[in-house]
Amino acid sequence: MKSAVAFVTGAIGKAAALALAEDGFKIGVLGHTLEDISTTVDEIQEKGGEAVPLLADIADEGQMAAAVQQLVEQYGRLDVVVANAGINGVWAPIDDLTLKEWNDTISINLTGTFLTIRATVPELKRSGGGSIVVISSINGTRTFTTPGATAYTAAKAGQVAMVQQLALELARHHIRINAVCPGEIETNIDTYTKLRRENETAIPVVWPEGQVPITGGRPGRSEDVADVIAFLASDRSRHITASPIWVDGGQGLLR
Repeated sequence: MKSAVAFVTGAIGKAAALALAEDGFKIGVLGHTLEDISTTVDEIQEKGGEAVPLLADIADEGQMAAAVQQLVEQYGRLDVVVANAGINGVWAPIDDLTLKEWNDTISINLTGTFLTIRATVPELKRSGGGSIVVISSINGTRTFTTPGATAYTAAKAGQVAMVQQLALELARHHIRINAVCPGEIETNIDTYTKLRRENETAIPVVWPEGQVPITGGRPGRSEDVADVIAFLASDRSRHITASPIWVDGGQGLLR
């Protein structure tokens, strides 16, 4: 895999980029601020890997196309795509959620995934195949108790539907596509969360040791998700496509 190239976006993307670089991939690290992605690129390069920063708004068609073109011009091909960028957005009662708030969440989480796949599939075809890993969530796929998260849940469910819809379409091109569905993971996504009137939508859950049974309540780590992404990016998962894989320590079964 030393000549293979991966395109990685988003918060969990740092851990994924580092894991893929360890496996010999050259990495395109995409983000909307240079500060966020430069740290990841520097860390990969310090460990002897190859990486390039790609600056783009995940929901902007032109910027995404330009970022993919920059990556292919740098390394000559594309083999793996990790579509991970997303926000929690606003969580509020349905009659309090504004259209703008809905559109902002759908635009980044669902339309951003569409634009990522749309921009990268032609390059995967040119490479003779590859693997796409979409980062969804337990929300909308396994659990529906997060207070007020209607837009977020709809987007995450839509990502899994997109994965399953595209699996057969892309199979003839030897492109596999799967979804990883994390539970509570230590990332900075809470920075982009606004919770409003939670008491009107919350579903009480009583669990004496927190909401992640396998860790005694502690959130998972980005590396827990990155290890699964690295597996799906590799030939070890060559017979897996259209599959949602939950990485939640049992949280989704509880909630």
